[in-house]
Amino acid sequence: QREKKPLNVKKEILSWILTIAVAVAAALLIRTFLFEPIRVDGESMCDTLQDGEIMLVTKPEYLFGDPQRGDVVICKYPGRTENFVKRVMGIPGDVIEIRSNVVYRNGEALDEPYLTPERNDNGFSMAPFTLGEDEYFVMGDNRDNSHDSRNYYDYFTPAALTRDMIIGHVRCVVFPFSDIRTIE
Repeated sequence: QREKKPLNVKKEILSWILTIAVAVAAALLIRTFLFEPIRVDGESMCDTLQDGEIMLVTKPEYLFGDPQRGDVVICKYPGRTENFVKRVMGIPGDVIEIRSNVVYRNGEALDEPYLTPERNDNGFSMAPFTLGEDEYFVMGDNRDNSHDSRNYYDYFTPAALTRDMIIGHVRCVVFPFSDIRTIE
C-alpha cells in the first residue's frame, strides 16, 4: 500500500492563481486583438442591427489594414467612453455630400439598399465635406435617429473620425439565436 503525500496548500493556491491569471490574460488578448462580442445599444443602425442584439466584432483586419467604404464598424467618439456602431461612408480623400437624405460620395449618389425609407426621410442636407488623410466619415443606417459624422459636435456641423477611433469590424449578429446573420 502506497503512502499518500501530504497536500502542499501553498503550491495548490499558487497553481490556481497562476491558472486564473493566464486565463484572464488570454481573454484580454483575444478581446483586444482578435474578436469581441458587443451589445447593440440604441436604434441608430436599425434595421441593419436592432437594439439589444449581440454582434461579433473582429479586429485583425484593422490592426493590419484600414476600414473600407460600407464596413459596419465599432468606433469611439472624442470625450466619450462607450462604443458606437456606424457604417463607413467615406475614407481619406473622399468628398461626402448629402442632398435631401441622398448621400453623394465624390459626386456619385450612393445605392444604399440597407436603408429603410421611413427611417431616412427628414430632408437632411449637408454641403460637400472633404476627408483628410486620416479621416473617416461614418453614419448610422437609421439616419433620422443617428448621432454620427453629420452632427457629432452639434447639428449641421459635420466632423470626421480619425483612424485610431475605429476599433473593430462588425461581422455578424450572434444573439438572439433566432436572428443569427452576417452583416453587410
